[in-house]
Amino acid sequence: MIKDARKTCWIFILYGLIDCLANFVSTLIPATNSTPALHMDYMEGWTTFLDSHPVVISIVTAISFIFPTILCFIYSSKTLHYSYRNSDSFDRGFINMPLVFSFYGSSGWFLYLIFELIALFIAGKTYVIDFWPIFSNSAMYIVLEALFSFTLSFTIMESLHRHIFLPKYYPEGKLSRFNPKSMSLKMLFTIFYISIGLFPALFMLTVYITLTNKYGIPVDKKILIILAFIILFSILIHINFSHFFTSPLFKLKKATEKIREGDMNYKVQIVSNDPFGQLADTFNDMTSSIDQKNKRLIAVQNSVLTGMATMVESRDNSTGGHIRRTSDCVRIFANELDMPQAFLENVVKAAPMHDLGKIAVPDAILQKPGKFTDEEYEKMKSHSEEGARIVENVLSEVDDLEFKKIAINVAHYHHEKWDGSGYPDHLKGDAIPLEARIMALADVFDALVSKRCYKDSFTYDKAFQIIEESLGSHFDPELGKKFISCRASLEKLYENYK
Repeated sequence: MIKDARKTCWIFILYGLIDCLANFVSTLIPATNSTPALHMDYMEGWTTFLDSHPVVISIVTAISFIFPTILCFIYSSKTLHYSYRNSDSFDRGFINMPLVFSFYGSSGWFLYLIFELIALFIAGKTYVIDFWPIFSNSAMYIVLEALFSFTLSFTIMESLHRHIFLPKYYPEGKLSRFNPKSMSLKMLFTIFYISIGLFPALFMLTVYITLTNKYGIPVDKKILIILAFIILFSILIHINFSHFFTSPLFKLKKATEKIREGDMNYKVQIVSNDPFGQLADTFNDMTSSIDQKNKRLIAVQNSVLTGMATMVESRDNSTGGHIRRTSDCVRIFANELDMPQAFLENVVKAAPMHDLGKIAVPDAILQKPGKFTDEEYEKMKSHSEEGARIVENVLSEVDDLEFKKIAINVAHYHHEKWDGSGYPDHLKGDAIPLEARIMALADVFDALVSKRCYKDSFTYDKAFQIIEESLGSHFDPELGKKFISCRASLEKLYENYK
């Protein structure tokens, strides 16, 4: 709802002026009425009647122009009055302004037609009047004037409303909550196709038949100028007509492509009181609903994976809290890296899964307090490959292929070393996935500064010294330098754990 309806008063005035302009311009169109057609024999009685009652004709003409103004004023006053009640009726009235003002603005022409019909009956009692030729000729031009007035005013006001005022006052859209009975597509096509699309052709055909075929009047420069103006007007209207229908469809197509690419926060910016606006609102509601459901599913998925990792960790007497600490460590490290945000978020999400493979390691080995034998160490090392297999199976139905790949790599390769001496595949240098190199730093750092059953915790100085000495052998040298630069944040994190 518009918070301060008084700020819209100038829009009502503007649209009233547009109505007046449209009516004034439409009076210039039937310039053919000043042609010799008025001097045909059957028109003599009618022209004599008009000449003998100039005051009455002037009053009727004035009333025809004043009548639409009164209707628009009443509509504006009534609509603004609703604003003081905080009623949706104001918003409904404001949203429908272009159609209502355009209809009221052209209504004066039909009032004039009724007055002329009455005048013809009155004139027929005194003068010899050929009623139907005169009435049909006048009715034809008056209908054309009314159509032109409606077309011009509606085109301008609807364009202003759709592109400026509605997006300004209703940026969130959803106009159907104020106006459930909006214009249907059938009504839109009626307005644009009949009133706008056929009007120029109808006018040109009427002028041609009236002037050349029926009366044999040559087409002079004045008529050619009028026809040129109508053709130009027709072109502009058809351009607007095309844009009116193709623009929202293009926006919806673009939004669909964005959603397909995974951008569930993308919104269609169409604010209009028609099916296109309703379609955009429904589309935005649908994507918001899908986004919320996806987030809930991801949250459940992450909870399950974290739960599995915690369960595995509970079997390992020597690494209590390792999952949580390494995940927080990766999060702090990721904040310092100049890399795509989506990639870093996926690495952080994948961090808790790096040791899932330990679920396949026997308790006797996993819980052994002393040093492993060579055979036991080989079984312990198998947790990397087993972890990758488990993660791949758990995430088999996940649509986010990039996250799935990162999670598998983190589990599989976080024990690889920069010089190729790691396991399980002895990858070297950049052949080690970047996400695994990030995980390796956090994993080793936590092992160094945490107390284990087989060792005491190292000091921060000692831990960072070991990491620095291992740059180029165990760790990616560039990543390692950035990890060391996070020392203050990492120390604060681990002090909080203590």
